Amino acid sequence: MSVSTVAADQSVCAHLPVLGADVTVPLVTGGEVTYAALDYAASAPALQRVWDDVAAYAPYYGSVHRGAGYLSQLSTDLFENARRTVGEFLDCRENDQVIFTRSTTDSLNLLARALPADCQVFVFETEHHASLLPWQNARVTCLDAPRTPQQAVRTLERALADRTVSVEGGHGPALVCVTGASNVTGELWPVRELAAAAHAHGARIVLDAAQLAPHHPVSVQDLDVDWVAFSGHKLYAPFGSGVLAGRADWLVAAQPYLAGGGASRKVARREDGQVAVEWHESAARHEAGSPNVIGAYSIASACRALTEAGFDTLVAREQHLISRVREGLAEVPEVRILSLFGEEAPRVGVISFVVKGWNSSHFAAALSAEYGIGVRDGLFCAHPLVRTLLGSDPQAQGECGAPEAAPGEKSLNAIRVSFGAGTPDEHVERFVTAVRELVADGAKWTYRTEDGRCVPAVG
Repeated sequence: MSVSTVAADQSVCAHLPVLGADVTVPLVTGGEVTYAALDYAASAPALQRVWDDVAAYAPYYGSVHRGAGYLSQLSTDLFENARRTVGEFLDCRENDQVIFTRSTTDSLNLLARALPADCQVFVFETEHHASLLPWQNARVTCLDAPRTPQQAVRTLERALADRTVSVEGGHGPALVCVTGASNVTGELWPVRELAAAAHAHGARIVLDAAQLAPHHPVSVQDLDVDWVAFSGHKLYAPFGSGVLAGRADWLVAAQPYLAGGGASRKVARREDGQVAVEWHESAARHEAGSPNVIGAYSIASACRALTEAGFDTLVAREQHLISRVREGLAEVPEVRILSLFGEEAPRVGVISFVVKGWNSSHFAAALSAEYGIGVRDGLFCAHPLVRTLLGSDPQAQGECGAPEAAPGEKSLNAIRVSFGAGTPDEHVERFVTAVRELVADGAKWTYRTEDGRCVPAVG
């Protein structure tokens, strides 16, 4: 790396510090070490700036939308400004709605509830369960895992061209759900091309941007997607907040996701003793109850921080880390990196692999207990995809993350390392060194299964 690149890397780390960077954890072999958080794909650490913004607002916390007091008015303005900030971050269209939810999972379940009657949904088996499972009440076509981006587009085009006739005759409404970046391989999907294919066949498309938005800019207009969903806890914000943003018509036509205060514009008692309700047509229609104003504010704060840091700089820094991890793993013959699209495919900082002779849960436990490195092991809530990558039957059942799986599936799990803004070089170097040492010398400690997890044995 050049001096200027190193300086840029250091400035990125300094500009976007994260919480927990100085947390120390005990090692089973004795002593303590600074924790290396390399599980960003599950939950990224909150940015220090986000935490500071939330702390500054906390004394002014008040009810939202329906309060006359100063703090209520302040909280309402903050909540609605957060909505505008997120819309700008996603480059939404003028009439798009931005709805605050609990998570990506919640967002996609909300959209599933808003599907028109007889809507057919197309989804690849490679999806995270959050985007694979919400469509159970629709006609679902599950597509095989593609091995190239081009094959993904061709597979979708064929499926859309051959889709079944609706009960009314002709091709009814259709929705394509696709990830922007795999939570297993980190590989980028051809979203723009898939959107074009969907629209050419009269379908709409929703983008699961949970793994994409923290690493790359997401433009609703440039990608030409109809909706986008993501989670705050992937975007360097605290838990419990998410976003569904996109076209309003299906959302306005649907019954509210939750019935209650805030979603209703007018409620009256009818002569027959029933209750008549007039629902909002704005985003409030699907935000019943007291909203998570701190969650919305934290997402907006993270959006501002990432935008100001500049995605070009963030991507360049992350690509340096990706290259170092992949190079380090390539030096260990026993390691196999999992991939759909091949070594040259563009990707975000998410890498999954298996180690010959090791159960992945055992390996991950040793990384934590002996080196202070936090990674993920298991099937990553993407069971069909991981089974496909490991050569197993995608229809088989198993428990995510269990070191002792069903007969014939004992080693059916993988290890995932993931990183992003705030990850220092030292964490990556420690990880690469730890992999090399564990493969060469074995674990220094004995491990056992406890409550479905591989943990260090005591006594």
